[in-house]
Amino acid sequence: MDHDEESFEDREIRTWKLKLIWAWILTIPIAIVMLSDRIFGMSLIPESYMAIVLLVVSFPVVFIIGFSTIKSGLKGFTSFYFNMDSLIMLGTVIAYLTGIIAFSGLIAIQDYSGISAMIMAFFITGKYVETKARGRATREIKKLLELGAKKARVLRKVGKSGKEEEVEIDVSEVKLGDIFIVKPGEKIPTDGIVVKGESSVDESMITGESIPNDKIKGANVIGATINQDGILYVKATKVGSDTFLSHIIQLIEEAQSTKVPIQKMADKITSIFVPAILVVSVLTFLGWFFISKDLSKSIGVGVAVLVIACPCALGLATPTALMVGSGMGAKKGILIRKGEAIQTMKEIKIVVFDKTGTITKGKPEVREVYSKIPGKSLLDLVGSLEKQSEHPIAKSIVAYAESNGVGRFKQVKKFKTLRGRGLEGEIGRNKIVVGNSLLMKEKNISVKEFENKIDSFEEKGYTTMLISKNKRVIGLIGVADDVKEDSVSAVKKLNSGGFRTVMITGDNERTAKAIAERVGIKEVLANVLPEDKANKVKELQKRAMVAFVGDGINDAPALKQANVGIAIGTGTDIAIEAGDIVLANGSLNGVVSAIRLSRATFSKIKQNLFWAFAYNVVALPLAIAGVVHPVIAEIAMALSSITVVTNANLLRRKKI
Repeated sequence: MDHDEESFEDREIRTWKLKLIWAWILTIPIAIVMLSDRIFGMSLIPESYMAIVLLVVSFPVVFIIGFSTIKSGLKGFTSFYFNMDSLIMLGTVIAYLTGIIAFSGLIAIQDYSGISAMIMAFFITGKYVETKARGRATREIKKLLELGAKKARVLRKVGKSGKEEEVEIDVSEVKLGDIFIVKPGEKIPTDGIVVKGESSVDESMITGESIPNDKIKGANVIGATINQDGILYVKATKVGSDTFLSHIIQLIEEAQSTKVPIQKMADKITSIFVPAILVVSVLTFLGWFFISKDLSKSIGVGVAVLVIACPCALGLATPTALMVGSGMGAKKGILIRKGEAIQTMKEIKIVVFDKTGTITKGKPEVREVYSKIPGKSLLDLVGSLEKQSEHPIAKSIVAYAESNGVGRFKQVKKFKTLRGRGLEGEIGRNKIVVGNSLLMKEKNISVKEFENKIDSFEEKGYTTMLISKNKRVIGLIGVADDVKEDSVSAVKKLNSGGFRTVMITGDNERTAKAIAERVGIKEVLANVLPEDKANKVKELQKRAMVAFVGDGINDAPALKQANVGIAIGTGTDIAIEAGDIVLANGSLNGVVSAIRLSRATFSKIKQNLFWAFAYNVVALPLAIAGVVHPVIAEIAMALSSITVVTNANLLRRKKI
């Protein structure tokens, strides 16, 4: 990736990784030199050179690689808002200064400068793990803005004659009332109303619906959607910040600003813990100096208190558990993108599902055929006609005909697409019409004999296509966006787990209830406009914590509004970026696994926080008592971090 195109979070991860590598490249030799006498029975560097070597090698670790930490820590003393950096800064700087004092020979004091590099190296390790665990931040706003068309082809009066000509301009220059032209395959520049032309428009990037919507004169179109097969003349009705896409962006920003991060609790504890340790460290130093009059010993004990109380384990408690949980989830196709989801998932009581592409496959399929003539003959006729169309329903019927033995389709003459209603054409001497009830009524073709069957199809949630041969209906084909194989089992598990399951959709209530009944969802919110999904989630949140499962751009505000947003990975990029948790393989069983994983991971976070504080409760009194040497304090601090990391890795034994 070009560094110029990296997000702030990507750059932060890369920066801490480089700091981590260089910190340990310099610190490992320091540790070997300091411990060489104990390990090898001899010192690798003469005693007379030891102080200067430690000072020189430790300097870049503390003051160059750790510059941002030192700077942040100093701010705590000027603003009186102390953080972890404040302890690290004080501990490392004091430890490093002992090396300078010892080297100068002014005061007989123990040289702890090598310890300063170790403290900083361990801290940088924790920061890298934490930054990496938080994951790459969302860039959905930028992606949404990139979805829109860049140019628009508008009709403008040119010259003295006032004749209208096509002029290409930037989208930002489009004004209300402008007539713009959209050719097949082009993005619609802004929201508007069709004044001329007919076409199908792929609105899946906005609605999540896979079937393109037919557009005729008077129909509304949405900016950033894609025109398919006809030329449309559109009058601009909304521009700039008033467009539907801009409104979706605004909803995401509003919902995003209300999120509460999981680190709030740890930050609150740290804000009290850090200044308390600073006070304890100063009092310890003063107490020891007053009693012993030994400056070297007093500084050593004070530094030991700072080092042993260094909240590295506290800093690692959350991110290490998140990293392990994230790794486990990734193997199961569950991507944890936001840490706060771990905290809130355990409180979820209501799970809301979008319908299309979430509960259903998002692809129309032939579900049922009813014929008054031999089945293959019906499929031969309707397949031959539908073969001429590019509509997804037509493609599904053609595919079904081919899979049921129709080899070569018949030649069609006088083919015509009747926008929003169906198709017509001639096969041999027979006039064939395929379409909905409205088209049959328009052509004066009686459907009375089939009314019960039509009702039956619609009750099952099918889009019903009637086939007429020479003004007489000969059969029906029911097309539907089929339910995913695992939707039923996933909903059943949630229902049995005591969760309240809800389906939300823009479909009419009859179709919606038919789908909901098939998967076992008891509650349905039908006829919901895309921009109203987030409001429906907000209403449900008044009763309990809500998880929302969706896949379309129109789901993004609801995913952000929900306490936990679960995005289907087979959906749009924007929905995926908006989700706290992403189900990479699109399986709804992942919702159940995600809940189990989140609960197990949060449990580990709580255990880690307990051990981080328990360690301090035991170790601090020993440090204050002067029992713990700064080197031992450093080892103890490292062991506390290792304990937290090891405990987090025990999470792998959990079955999700």
